[in-house]
Amino acid sequence: MSTIRKQAITSGLLLYVGFLIGAVNIYFYTRNGAFSEAQFGLTRLFFDFAQNISAFAGLGTLSVLYKFYPYFNENLEDHQNDLLTWILCASFIGFVAILSIGIFNEPFMIRKFSRGSQLFLDYYFWVFPFGFGMLFYTIIEAYSFILRKTVFSNFLKEVLLRVFTTILIGLYYTKIISFSWFIYLFSFLYLLILIILLIYVIQLKKFNLTFKISRVTKKFWKKMIWMQGLLFSGSIIAALGQTVDGIFISGLVNISAAGIFTLAQYMANLVQVPQRSLQGITVGVISQAWKDKNHEEVNRVYSRSCINMLLASLFIYGNVVLNASATIHALNLKSSYLAGIDAMIILGLVRIIDAGTGVNNIVILTSPYWRFDFYSGLIMILLIIPTNYFLIKQFGIIGSAYAQLISFVIYNYIRFEFIRRKFKMQPFDIKTLISILITAAAFGLSYWMGGFFVRWVSIVIKSLLFSSIMIAGIFTFRLSPDVLQLWDKWKVKLGFR
Repeated sequence: MSTIRKQAITSGLLLYVGFLIGAVNIYFYTRNGAFSEAQFGLTRLFFDFAQNISAFAGLGTLSVLYKFYPYFNENLEDHQNDLLTWILCASFIGFVAILSIGIFNEPFMIRKFSRGSQLFLDYYFWVFPFGFGMLFYTIIEAYSFILRKTVFSNFLKEVLLRVFTTILIGLYYTKIISFSWFIYLFSFLYLLILIILLIYVIQLKKFNLTFKISRVTKKFWKKMIWMQGLLFSGSIIAALGQTVDGIFISGLVNISAAGIFTLAQYMANLVQVPQRSLQGITVGVISQAWKDKNHEEVNRVYSRSCINMLLASLFIYGNVVLNASATIHALNLKSSYLAGIDAMIILGLVRIIDAGTGVNNIVILTSPYWRFDFYSGLIMILLIIPTNYFLIKQFGIIGSAYAQLISFVIYNYIRFEFIRRKFKMQPFDIKTLISILITAAAFGLSYWMGGFFVRWVSIVIKSLLFSSIMIAGIFTFRLSPDVLQLWDKWKVKLGFR
């Protein structure tokens, strides 16, 4: 667990640095006199459509990489390992197919988005280079995860990508480039970090392409294709589940509402940072443990991930909700973005539920019962698409937040029950309840005390009080073994004992 913990801490720090840079970007996107809500919403739509392009064009190959790489790695020399070659070839073919469909379906897009999202139609074709870069970056990133080289890829996506975005925002903000040129350059950002990651992997001498079919491929190709075909649908389901809200809001309301929702989602996504840093790191560990039939190791990683991510998400959620409205006022952001606060509160709860159930997706996906990942994902998409459509149509952006809450509660409960019944793994105990109670008490006291102050003073008082109570509770009740072990090591280094 120490390797996971070290990489999780490093990756977590990088994620927070990235979110800090992202916060600067969000500030310039949303402050008075900067980008319009529609222009900000357009950047969100680029990510939403690119994520779907990546899922459809990827043809389910990432799941094959996660599942079968240990077999290729243990039975072949590096120069004989052809798994990455076939994954890249399949994804390129998939992208060409998606690009063709996108060109053919332009009239359909015009009908759906012309009412309130004309700005998206003006830059529709620039989504495809953005999606191409995201697709192949995701593949090489997954490959680096399997190699347990997670820190550099996290730096590229979470930090450097945002730094490049900051540069583009600065160029537009100072009138050096027009908004059109901002979008043109924006569409190539993922390609830029893809090139950097490729150079890194090549320097590791792990980027080996060979078109000679290996004996492992000959042995497993039927299973690989079967798994790829089934989990291809699963990857599409996952992408749609994460992006359908922004697409529906742009189509059913307008692109400006999508911009407001994007800020709400960004603030809620702060809660998800620990989960994102831990998931990539645990893939290789859990995959190897399943291969070795080491169920105890799988259970240990699963259980610790639940309590660690629950505590971290509660800690972040409390600070975000306590200070969201005051921060918008203090930073002189457009008052229109206050309309997204209620959605942010609900979306934050969704992130806590998702994080608090740990790495259940990795446990299932790398297990002998990986097909259930598809079945549970299918249930989620059957919930999230209709609920988003009808609730957005009825209630606007808050409807999307409720749709996600309903869908993710059911989705994660199903996955939790499957792991509990099939593998006899149940990660929750009395510490889970104590964590929630401490958070509620810390939130209530901080909200009351902060009410006596305004603006920045209120933000500082609420944050310090809430954070102090949470940290004290974690140590007093010994809620996280990893936090305690880490603290013991630091005490030795600092000479406290």
